[in-house]
Amino acid sequence: MQSNGAGQGQESAELSCLNSAQNGESSSAGGTHSNGLLSSTDNGNSVGTSNGSSTLPGSSAPSTASGSEVGSLKKKKRLSQAEEDVIRLIGQHLHGLGLNQTVDLLMQESGCRLEHPSATKFRNHVMEGEWDKAENDLNELRALMHSPNAIVRMKFLLLQQKYLEYLEDGKVLEALQVLRGELTPLKYNTDRIHVLSGYLMCSHAEDLRAKAEWEGKGTASRCRLLDKLQTYLPPSVMLPPRRLQTLLRQAVELQRDRCLYHNTKLDSNLDSVSLLLDHVCSSFIFLHRKQFPCYTQQILTEHCNEVWFCKFSNDGTKLATGSKDTTVIIWQVDPESHQLKLLRTLEGHAYGVSYLAWSPDDTYLIACGPDDCSELWLWNVQTGELRTKMSQSHEDSLTSVAWNPDGKRFVTGGQRGQFYQCDLDGNLLDSWEGVRVQCLWCLSDGRTVLASDTHQRIRGYNFEDLTDRNIVQEDHPIMSFTVSKNGRLALLNVATQGVHLWDLQDRVLVRKYQGVTQGFYTIHSCFGGHNEDFIASGSEDHKVYIWHRRGELPIAELTGHTRTVNCVSWNPAIPGLMASASDDGTVRVWGPAPFLDSQEADGLNENCSNMDS
Repeated sequence: MQSNGAGQGQESAELSCLNSAQNGESSSAGGTHSNGLLSSTDNGNSVGTSNGSSTLPGSSAPSTASGSEVGSLKKKKRLSQAEEDVIRLIGQHLHGLGLNQTVDLLMQESGCRLEHPSATKFRNHVMEGEWDKAENDLNELRALMHSPNAIVRMKFLLLQQKYLEYLEDGKVLEALQVLRGELTPLKYNTDRIHVLSGYLMCSHAEDLRAKAEWEGKGTASRCRLLDKLQTYLPPSVMLPPRRLQTLLRQAVELQRDRCLYHNTKLDSNLDSVSLLLDHVCSSFIFLHRKQFPCYTQQILTEHCNEVWFCKFSNDGTKLATGSKDTTVIIWQVDPESHQLKLLRTLEGHAYGVSYLAWSPDDTYLIACGPDDCSELWLWNVQTGELRTKMSQSHEDSLTSVAWNPDGKRFVTGGQRGQFYQCDLDGNLLDSWEGVRVQCLWCLSDGRTVLASDTHQRIRGYNFEDLTDRNIVQEDHPIMSFTVSKNGRLALLNVATQGVHLWDLQDRVLVRKYQGVTQGFYTIHSCFGGHNEDFIASGSEDHKVYIWHRRGELPIAELTGHTRTVNCVSWNPAIPGLMASASDDGTVRVWGPAPFLDSQEADGLNENCSNMDS
């Protein structure tokens, strides 16, 4: 962690630990300590220190040491910058808990100062709503700041709060004077000034607070204001708000990020963890029992031929599977047992079903076939009725599809050069000529469509302004890809290479995952787990591989299938549930292992091998 030593300059010596001339003596009773804070007193007696040991009122210990004793005492070591920072962080945290006397004693004994006196004065004036005095304090703080221009921004924030409080109190003329005579002359953020002027039309205080998204006059809004103002001040002058909690939270999150097996929802509340121990969930048996889908909990055998695709619905309540046997089966997920039950079968896909896509609200499901299929089926999952059977030309190849986030449009295409945007009735809205599509994905902006093509790349296509750009370039064919929920990462299955992770924003290859066997079969991988921290993929060696997103080696290999595993889908709502589809005609549902004794646990590794190095 970087030391909070920014803005040291002239004030650094003033803010450093003074250590009472390095002899540990306290200042006189009730007086001002050399750190700028008032010494704590008890009935007029100073709570002082002598060589670092506390001497409390009424104690039998002498209040002063003899000359010979003083001569024999070693001078206190001057604190390092890191030690000063720690003391200030602890002091800020204790102050937030209301332990102000403890803070005073800590600062007095260490010789440190929690914050610059000018910052303390500024804080008090802001919290008391003394805006004129707070403005004057800015002149004192100007010399301590890195950017003098920040004064204008800070003044604007102060005057904005002043203006809103006048309006809430019904002092419209005073508020108008602040707007015209103080805010406008700053010539800063004129757009915001126009918004603020509109608040003059608010009929009552509740209306003002709602439109301004403001808590109202009082401690809450002024604390929020201070948090904003502090960002312009060096930490040597005023610590960032709740800095110790922030550092502890970052430490906990970092430990979780580095944990290969962590598969629970992120919780930023420090009360949910112990700060006394490092985060650990590396026990493999614990992993199986509690949260990880490494155990075959169900084998679905209703398909009578190779199963090419599987996909959980967006709400996690259903699973759709597509097969060479020309059927799509919809399975219902039991919310308690997580067992799957056949809900309905959708038939009539003459060429088989090689790709499925759920609509954003899970009402519809689109089914595509293999390369020689020119048709696309759009099913109403709730009723089991076929809404649309689309075919633009018998020479088309519609092998992939992706829904627009609005749920009213979709894009589809194939390797013969078709690339269409259609509505729910199959009507052609737009088309892009000459793009041999292998796989598609619509980004959340509703405009950009990602398409992998036969040129070993992924390009972004904008159907509104008809622009396109290169995003990913591989050296081998991209057989399939999927995108993370936040749209930042893309997971590619690359022919003869395996699984690659790309950053779409920075357009860089992040990681190549090892272990999987990938030839020229189309295999679909997926993100999974609570925070999409895991990656799973099928493989031509009949296994399912699982990696932590940040590690190249697999943390688990799932065995059980007897032929190529074509597709893996991780339930988005139940992080411990995953499905895999295989050429062996089965769909395996993976979940956490049931409670096992030690002998049973030893046998579990035959089903799931730990590859963590």
